[in-house]
Amino acid sequence: MSNFPTQPFYKKGYHPERVDEFFTRARDAYEGGLPANEFSSEEVRRAMFPLKRGGYDPVPVDAALDRLEGAFVTRDRANHVAMNGEEAWLNHVADRATTLYPRLLRPETERFAHPDKKTVGYKISEVDAFLDRLAKFFDDEETITAGEVRRLTFSPAKGEEAYIEGTVDAYLARVIEILLAVE
Repeated sequence: MSNFPTQPFYKKGYHPERVDEFFTRARDAYEGGLPANEFSSEEVRRAMFPLKRGGYDPVPVDAALDRLEGAFVTRDRANHVAMNGEEAWLNHVADRATTLYPRLLRPETERFAHPDKKTVGYKISEVDAFLDRLAKFFDDEETITAGEVRRLTFSPAKGEEAYIEGTVDAYLARVIEILLAVE
């Protein structure tokens, strides 16, 4: 049984049984100390639930997922530091972060691939504006948190006015992973 509030019958929310199953599995993995290759912060970040009338209110479930992801990152960091030392962890995070920077150096409007003319993607100007902020973060000129990145939304656009959503989403997932590792 979960403590998540439900939506009224006429509104859709996350499917309660699926949410409960996921959180039970996550708790067992966390308490049982399953290694990251069996259950990780990435799995939490990618969790999706079908919608159902009267289901769980998505806002508190999403907030719980954010906290859960942070707990897994903290656990993984503690395990890594215990085995390899703090410097090794920081080097690991720095190596992961350096994979993000080259895309920031690309010219605006060319940082990601564009969908075909009829496919909806993310509006280029909004994605590029965020990437400019991210570059400033890496240059210690701006502050960005994982929570901010999680809450990002971009307007829809098509063709040459858009970037492909999946590619941008994968990049932002890596950004979140890096930010959580250093927060």
